[in-house]
Amino acid sequence: MRTILVIDDERPTLQMFELYLGAYGYPVLTAASGEEGLVVFTEKEPPIVLTDIKMPGMDGLAVLRAIKEMRPRTEVIVITGHGDVDLALTALGLRATDFIDKPIRREALEAALARANGRLDQAGAAGDGEPVGVERAGDVGVVVIRGNLTGEAEPYLTRAMRELADAGKLLFAFSPDASINGAGLDLLLQATEEGSGRPAAICGLSDNFAKVLDRLGVTGRAPRFADRQAAMEHLAAQPVG
Repeated sequence: MRTILVIDDERPTLQMFELYLGAYGYPVLTAASGEEGLVVFTEKEPPIVLTDIKMPGMDGLAVLRAIKEMRPRTEVIVITGHGDVDLALTALGLRATDFIDKPIRREALEAALARANGRLDQAGAAGDGEPVGVERAGDVGVVVIRGNLTGEAEPYLTRAMRELADAGKLLFAFSPDASINGAGLDLLLQATEEGSGRPAAICGLSDNFAKVLDRLGVTGRAPRFADRQAAMEHLAAQPVG
């Protein structure tokens, strides 16, 4: 199991994480401030970091920025206040790979950690493929997005959209462990805008990203569905312009 560093200024929260994550077999490091968290991170270099956003002194955004400067591929999951979409967007813009809301639900935490581990597994696999691929299903062109959609994926997404220029409809299909940061959100927004009015849909991206897509207006052009089958059923009912 991969080591996880938890940074939070509330001691009961740290104890909860130690007990819960430890029960699942994760080695757990804790820090009660952003400053302490960076010291621990520098010494131990854990692959996954959970950090609260609102802390006195060095807050979670500053911690996130510093960690990404030191080790860009670290999976940093930020903990935001309930429904604080703007703060989540700011964190994603600083290359956070995921976020969960307070009060923390076990299911949300488990899902976020599963996605983080999946991305780390993919990044460490020999000969891991390109982040964006292309498939076709009848008149639907499928843009397959794997791992973490970032600004680095722009040439791959551009190529995919070019290859699917003749498709009547578009589906942006994210793998189960996929994440998307601020630059990736901009790419997705641009891709849905450049769809030339074609019916489009999104599937596979985790539930917590739905409110971010809503805020950016992406789902107004490309509704989001939990799985590919539901998205394909929706697209089948849409007329081709």
